[in-house]
Amino acid sequence: QVQLAESGGGLVQAGGSLRLSCAASGRSAVMGWFRQAPGKERSFVALITRIGSAVYADSVRGRFTISNDNAKNTVYLQMNSLKPEDTAVYSCARQGAAGTWDAWGQGTQVTVSS
Repeated sequence: QVQLAESGGGLVQAGGSLRLSCAASGRSAVMGWFRQAPGKERSFVALITRIGSAVYADSVRGRFTISNDNAKNTVYLQMNSLKPEDTAVYSCARQGAAGTWDAWGQGTQVTVSS
């Protein structure tokens, strides 16, 4: 079972930037970021394939950038122009062979103040 560990969350003012990291214990073909705001369901943020193809949610496209370092089995989420509505717990996940998200990190809190 692949284990995932996120880091890089914190408190930032609106308009600021944060970079999240997710280190995996093994190789994964597809990695993704999700977020869950208080009182809301978890939602998709972005995903990236091992060869670097990326998909973004409409709410973050143009502001967030997902990238990976295959040598380190690490995925990053660069978040720019942050808004208070980006406040959430951000979790990374691995997509397994069946196409489901079958491994999750513990999550990291991102808080954007207005």
